[in-house]
Amino acid sequence: MSIETILPYLRTASGESPLQVTSDGRNLQSAGGEVLGKIVNNIPRFVSDNHLESFGMQWTRFDVAHEDEDRATFAAKTGVSLEQLRGSKVLDAGCGGGRYAKLCGEAGAVVIAADHTRAVDRAAALCAGLQQVHFLQADLKQLPLEAGSFDFVFSIGVMHHDRSTRTVFESVAPMVRAGGRLSVWLYRRNQWWQELINSGLRSITSRLPAAVLLPFCHLGAILGGIPMLGKVLNKFISFSSHPCYQNRVCDTFDWWAPAYQHHHTTEELLAWFRDAGFEQLQVLPPEKTGRWYRQLWSWNLLPGSGVNVTGIRTTLPTDSGKSAVATDV
Repeated sequence: MSIETILPYLRTASGESPLQVTSDGRNLQSAGGEVLGKIVNNIPRFVSDNHLESFGMQWTRFDVAHEDEDRATFAAKTGVSLEQLRGSKVLDAGCGGGRYAKLCGEAGAVVIAADHTRAVDRAAALCAGLQQVHFLQADLKQLPLEAGSFDFVFSIGVMHHDRSTRTVFESVAPMVRAGGRLSVWLYRRNQWWQELINSGLRSITSRLPAAVLLPFCHLGAILGGIPMLGKVLNKFISFSSHPCYQNRVCDTFDWWAPAYQHHHTTEELLAWFRDAGFEQLQVLPPEKTGRWYRQLWSWNLLPGSGVNVTGIRTTLPTDSGKSAVATDV
């Protein structure tokens, strides 16, 4: 994968002027010569890890890709089947280790996958050989891409880890073209007592060095593997009950380590979609289908569960009022 493959898609912050590679091949600059980013391992870098450093460690340390499960999760959390994506231009907003970018690329889409962390290195290795999948390390609030140029944009479990979830949403949503689709999955706001317990614990765990926190995540993974006990206890203190031990450790670390973790309601996310010019909105149900799971989910009693909405943009990102016919993507 060479820098030339992604260069045609990159733009200045205004989204209008294309970027150029400097003569030494190390940086990206505007037409006026202003250096805007660097190139490392053929990946454009516009930011460092900053407050999201735990994710860089998380996605480079744990191998949690399971193709069949990832396919099912992608369909459930986007409302889009992979077969629909052939020939589409797709933005993976917060790609992490790249498992969903890989699926979209294999389905025949041109994919731009962005993440704020060094996880893009792991993602690029996972997608080696998929020439239509491109990576960049960038802040989702300042993507160096052209607004209104993507057929489909998705963000799964990412936006709520910034200082302001809505600010990230409002920066990513304009990337969708008129008639294109956006799908977003965020953490769900649970009952007040669950929020109190977990926010109190996170005020401690989010400050711990990874070397100190990881043993507690392994403990959570052990508890999550104990039938019944794990499924009851994790309604009070969040840890994963995924069938795979490594996934349980990773998911538990994902909950306790990040500096920011905001929880939202379905009504809140729907309002953001409407304000951004999206219609034909669908609230996507959780991937799990058990009767009791769905009931607990509807009562907001499942820490780690999500609010999930998909919709079609019916106005241009410039809010010009022009309408467009929705597509099947």
